[in-house]
Amino acid sequence: MTTNALFDENEGVALRLVGIIVALVVALVIGFGVHKSRSMAKPAPQPAAVLVEEDVAAILVENGVVKFFFASASAELAGGANEALVQLTQALAEGKTLVVSGYHDASGDAALNAELAKQRALAVREALLSLGVAEGRIELSKPELATGSGSPRQARRVEVLLR
Repeated sequence: MTTNALFDENEGVALRLVGIIVALVVALVIGFGVHKSRSMAKPAPQPAAVLVEEDVAAILVENGVVKFFFASASAELAGGANEALVQLTQALAEGKTLVVSGYHDASGDAALNAELAKQRALAVREALLSLGVAEGRIELSKPELATGSGSPRQARRVEVLLR
């Protein structure tokens, strides 16, 4: 075999090897692009904590009414309850009263739900008393329809309003 033939054979192997490497790089870039476009098209899966958000305590101030939402089977106030109540106590003018009403959802035993709604209202009342609101300025009011409307989370609430 001549030296030229040996170089031609080695060049052919080197060219094939370079071609294979280029093909692999191109396939990798295309595969990455397809994967990225598919992952961007699909919404990211929600973490478990977001899925159970329906069953956690929370507070909402809406149109002058402070709404305390409760986890199921719980009368524990959400963090930040006192801060929300302070806003109401600051607006408490002479002759005005804070009206506290408890609601419950429709699931389970009606008598137990009514008692739990009462315990939740009492928990809010205690928080108001701890902020210095006089007992005579707090009115516990059982709503005519204590089964709240909306989702079970929206139904498990205590509302406090200024009257």
